[in-house]
Amino acid sequence: MSDQTDDCWIGFDLGGTKMLAVVYDADFKPLGKARKKTKGHDGKAAGLKRINSVIKEAMEDAGVDNSKIKGLGIGCPGPLDLEKKMIRIAPNLGWENAAVGESIEKEFGFPVAVANDVDAGVFGEYMFGAGKGKRCVAGIFPGTGIGGGCVYEGKLIRGANCTCMEIGHIPVMPGGPRDGAGNPGSLEAVASRLSIAGAAALAAYRGDAPHLREDAGTDISDIRSGALKNSVEKGDEAVIQIVHDACDHLALSVVTMVHLMAPDVIVFGGGLIEAMGKIMLPRIEKAARRRILGSLKDVFEIKEAELGDDAGVMGAAALGKQAVTSNS
Repeated sequence: MSDQTDDCWIGFDLGGTKMLAVVYDADFKPLGKARKKTKGHDGKAAGLKRINSVIKEAMEDAGVDNSKIKGLGIGCPGPLDLEKKMIRIAPNLGWENAAVGESIEKEFGFPVAVANDVDAGVFGEYMFGAGKGKRCVAGIFPGTGIGGGCVYEGKLIRGANCTCMEIGHIPVMPGGPRDGAGNPGSLEAVASRLSIAGAAALAAYRGDAPHLREDAGTDISDIRSGALKNSVEKGDEAVIQIVHDACDHLALSVVTMVHLMAPDVIVFGGGLIEAMGKIMLPRIEKAARRRILGSLKDVFEIKEAELGDDAGVMGAAALGKQAVTSNS
């Protein structure tokens, strides 16, 4: 067994397609990790067992046993019951009322903190990345939907027993298209990667985006962030306009966040931003600053997430440590 530390923490990122567990020492240096595909279609019971197997493999890779693990944090998709440490519903996994925390604690015996996956990512950026050392850090993560989170003076902003900061469902276009929850004109409906890809697919089908049509076709499932970036860089004017419109809508979310919270940093992350941050963020910032009160224009900065895929797992581990130490 490892003699590097007697104070280890585990971060777990439960994504729609992957499970990733990382064991960290007291300074959050990784000691070992394990990864598997999620296989949500196998069912909730099989999924919970799979989570535990990934944790076990990560500990084996790190050379530590249960006695050296002080706690674990896990970032999960879907609405959560924080008190019961349960995923209420995760449509992409096909799970309902999945007692994630109880399953891990029963198997290994160390305490577990459960968090929304975007919250975990924002907390990771607050602790170790683009928001390190700041008082208030907000996060906006455009993807299939649009996730949001905020850390204020070291604490995630959450409800008593549920997550919040559902910025993707803030209305920005009265009478606009509906999002996955059926809400018209939400930010998610007009500025998520999925909505951008849908509009771009239609443009390609109509012949208005020839480079995109040649590179990726007209099937929305084939139009990923990289294809959108290539289309913009090759000069597909229709796609450029679609992306600009999405940026202008995302700017409204920045305006809302600044006027409500005056965060020091607003972090944008996710695959779309990783691919197109240099294209999107300058326009988002310029459009946002036109709408913000003069007294608040200089209190914040917009930054791209720095940790990539590590944000969620590092943030989850840090949340696990915070939960354990605050209760001790």
